[in-house]
Amino acid sequence: MKCDIVLAGVGGQGVLSLAAAIASGAMEEKLFVKQAEVHGMAQRGGAVMATLRLSDREIASDLIPRGTASMILSMEPMEGLRYLAYLSLEGKLITSSNPVRNVPDYPDLDDLLSRIRALPGAIVVDAEKLARQAGSARATNMVMVGAAMPLLPIRVETIENAVRTIFASKGDEIVNVNLRALHAGRQAAQ
Repeated sequence: MKCDIVLAGVGGQGVLSLAAAIASGAMEEKLFVKQAEVHGMAQRGGAVMATLRLSDREIASDLIPRGTASMILSMEPMEGLRYLAYLSLEGKLITSSNPVRNVPDYPDLDDLLSRIRALPGAIVVDAEKLARQAGSARATNMVMVGAAMPLLPIRVETIENAVRTIFASKGDEIVNVNLRALHAGRQAAQ
């Protein structure tokens, strides 16, 4: 079993927390995990990309070759399309429909979403809306973890435990908001 994931977004969206939740769950299930991050100009709203490789066998490298990723998990539609060359023919693009217009010539959102929806098996989630309904717009990254859950080789309970651990220091209410966001994303993707 091998699951190679490209995680994409913009600085401040919680891409690295998203990666941590999935990686923690995978390690709890005794899977091998390799992760790499490219922060770029994240402090100024620039692109953030991480790779996450999960396997039941030892992994030699954290790099994902082009055309081999099982999934692109994107916090932002344009960033999801930016890394499309990494996706395998059987791979899935899962993205939030909510743009971060961090450049003056940001493409037309309807065109972006049409291109994404034309991909086989693409999943588009209104992560911002679901996060707000769960209790905090800041939980969009956990909505996206939830949207990826049906495709991950990790049990639901294991990812729930990872979310509890990650947010435990912030109190029960923050943990519960993030769990609600996780389940809202999972339900939206199914």
